[in-house]
Amino acid sequence: MKIWYYVDSQKAQQQIPEAHLEEAVQRKIITTSTKVWSSGMPNWVAASEALPQLFSSAEPKAVSSTPPSLPPQRDLKSHEIDYEIFGSDMQIVEVELDPGETVIAEAGAMNYMEHDIHFEPKMGDGSEANEGMMGKLLAVGKRALTGESIFMTHFTHQGSDGKRRVSFAAPFPGKIIPVDLSAIGGELTCQKDSFLCAAHGTKVTIALSRKLGTGFFGGEGFILQKLCGDGKAFIHAGGTVIEKELNGETLRVDTGCLVAFSPGINYDIQRAGNLKSMFFGGEGMYLASLSGHGKVWLQSLPFSRLAERVVGQMSPGKSQGEGSAIGALGNLFGD
Repeated sequence: MKIWYYVDSQKAQQQIPEAHLEEAVQRKIITTSTKVWSSGMPNWVAASEALPQLFSSAEPKAVSSTPPSLPPQRDLKSHEIDYEIFGSDMQIVEVELDPGETVIAEAGAMNYMEHDIHFEPKMGDGSEANEGMMGKLLAVGKRALTGESIFMTHFTHQGSDGKRRVSFAAPFPGKIIPVDLSAIGGELTCQKDSFLCAAHGTKVTIALSRKLGTGFFGGEGFILQKLCGDGKAFIHAGGTVIEKELNGETLRVDTGCLVAFSPGINYDIQRAGNLKSMFFGGEGMYLASLSGHGKVWLQSLPFSRLAERVVGQMSPGKSQGEGSAIGALGNLFGD
């Protein structure tokens, strides 16, 4: 059954099965101006625009005195994994697996694992059990576009009892962000190199930007990574991580500082002010504009910025004694 999301009078995001929409309209829980969204829609819109058939009749209908029921419990496609994150700036995530459970990860992300954990590199994420060879080739082709390895490593608890643990580490200093995909609409769009690991059943694919401006100036080109499913996924970011909840507001950020955003967020690129600001402001020529209803994750230190500073200090002719009086004097008498 299709699930719809709406923003209630307290500006909180709620969800409701499609079968209960008419009753919610009659009870004034959803009005013509209520913002709604469902899978496949590019952005949140007014209910009268997305669901005109529910507001076409002026005659009120008799409704039950009970409010719309909660969505029925659906069968989870992803494995239900537990986890614990250790560290502050060089973090690792330790995933706990029951017998038969699997976690998928980027190649080379594993830190340590206990006995009974077996790993196997596979083409793709394994989210489609009956996927044919052509489907697998298409999936790995998409991964190749993001610059990632065409293989993903599957770690499975193949023992008969007890819990076993396997851990994964981020490749550069920063934070690991746990995300429950089922709690944010079953989808997360993120930078193409931020994915670390996820419960088996999570689909790791790409999202192509539909706007030329976003593609050329968005910092990540036309390609972003998309995680789909109903389990837990883990992404990593550089420096300090800030989580923002947008309720119709607009947020402008440096293109490299954007880590991920949930469904309902509209991603676009805008000029960073006038020509003077663009060329001499030091903030780049373009900024990412995020608007709508949903969550946004930001990082304080993009890896590209860190790498640029390191390479700059290692360039030929760069003084290695920068900031040191002795280093400066040494340059006067050097060969």
